[in-house]
Amino acid sequence: MANGQWYPPEWPDRIRALADGTLTPVTPRRAATVLLLKDTPDGPVVHMLRRRASMAFAGGAYAYPGGGVDPRDDDLPVRWAGPSRAWWAQRLGTDESGAQAIVCAAVRETYEEAGVLLAGPGTDAVAGDTTGADWEADRAALVARELSLAEFLDRRGLVLRSDLLGAWTRWITPEFESRRYDTWFFVAALPAGQRTRNASTEADRTVWIRPQDAAAGYDRGDLLMMPPTIATLRQLLPYATAAEALAAAPARDMTPVLASARLRDGGIELSWPGHEEFTQHVPTAPTSAGGGPA
Repeated sequence: MANGQWYPPEWPDRIRALADGTLTPVTPRRAATVLLLKDTPDGPVVHMLRRRASMAFAGGAYAYPGGGVDPRDDDLPVRWAGPSRAWWAQRLGTDESGAQAIVCAAVRETYEEAGVLLAGPGTDAVAGDTTGADWEADRAALVARELSLAEFLDRRGLVLRSDLLGAWTRWITPEFESRRYDTWFFVAALPAGQRTRNASTEADRTVWIRPQDAAAGYDRGDLLMMPPTIATLRQLLPYATAAEALAAAPARDMTPVLASARLRDGGIELSWPGHEEFTQHVPTAPTSAGGGPA
């Protein structure tokens, strides 16, 4: 393995089916992912989790806390602090209800999978330790969708701190993938007084790691990652602190990154605009079982 780039083995056949018109792309689900950062004497580190090898999608790959949007968050009134929903709609390229739902997903998934809550009792405060049994009961109810984020915030007397998030990038799962997501990536700093833990049933390991170390592990083939993950790690390299990364977020281009597949040189070329390192050439002849892009 030249690096830790992860591809599903069924992609070549699905790419060919898309190219010849026999595959109809599924509609991507909205999702949010958070690059949670904290400062150390050796520079900022990012919180990553390793998906269980048994997972049907990207088993064994390293990723960030994240997940799908809860449709209830489009409509329910959410206790809110920070930039307005209109501001977020313009930043995220969606309408106001959609912006609320996407930001809510970022906050909820960070709490569900890392135990970190980007909310507080007021516009200038943030929740402290959230590891007690009563907090865990609420977190489990959120995971089970028995409790909406709006209901959770109301119950706790908290407001969502949208100002603690910075929109970083947006990736859409390729049209030939069977499970598709339109994912907004955010950056955030670990709030003072809180700590992460592996609260996700989908992960068997979590780490705090410097972006340059994670990228080096990927380059050696030691750490398995999907293209958006390694791409965002490399984008973090210029920043010496979590605050610097957050300050840079508002100026970042949020044009969606969507892979394309085209016939070229007797095969199919798979590429992501602006990310040449992920370009792959897929043979036109069917591969053997378990094969994938070379």
